[in-house]
Amino acid sequence: MSNIVNPLVEEYIRDILPRKEGLLKDMEEYALENHVPIVQPEVAKLLEVITKINQTKSILEVGTAIGYSAIIFTKAMGDGKLTSIERRSDMVEIARKNIEIAGLKDQIEIIEGCAEEILPNIEGKFDLIFLDAAKGQYMKFLSSSINLLKKGGILVSDNVLYKGMIASDEYVVRRKITIVKRMRKYLDYIMDHPDLTTSLLPMGDGVALSYKN
Repeated sequence: MSNIVNPLVEEYIRDILPRKEGLLKDMEEYALENHVPIVQPEVAKLLEVITKINQTKSILEVGTAIGYSAIIFTKAMGDGKLTSIERRSDMVEIARKNIEIAGLKDQIEIIEGCAEEILPNIEGKFDLIFLDAAKGQYMKFLSSSINLLKKGGILVSDNVLYKGMIASDEYVVRRKITIVKRMRKYLDYIMDHPDLTTSLLPMGDGVALSYKN
């Protein structure tokens, strides 16, 4: 459970979602067994809906992990293209294998390296950008992300409520204080940014949706 919403409500929502099958189910089991963070079920469905509503054809993802959300996005797009950045070589290797099994290697490109260094050098504009990497680093990714986002595009920031710790100091685990402070700064910034219209959703571990004006 995420500690964001009532556990009974969260359990109900997850129970009525269609169960993943095949590769995606295998990836969920692998992530659970190996403690790899992937998007939570209700967030995965939200990403599908946003992708379809926005008629998305180009996505930039920061944080590939095992390729779970990249596959979710690309299947929702249909014939679009997705670029994903991942700093861990072991995750890149696993993600590329999963993407090949999914038959999506021609639509998904993974760039290995540090997002802070890669983002300023990426060319083109994107319909949707998904931030799902180190929570304490979102501010470092933001300027480049806004520049790379098309007008009318959507910036999705995941895990922004961080197990409820963002809401109140009484929830904060001492070793997470720095991350919490950085995320609060990030949320304050995107809520007031003149180029963005942002809504904060208490689902999963917290999702911020920002529309580029």
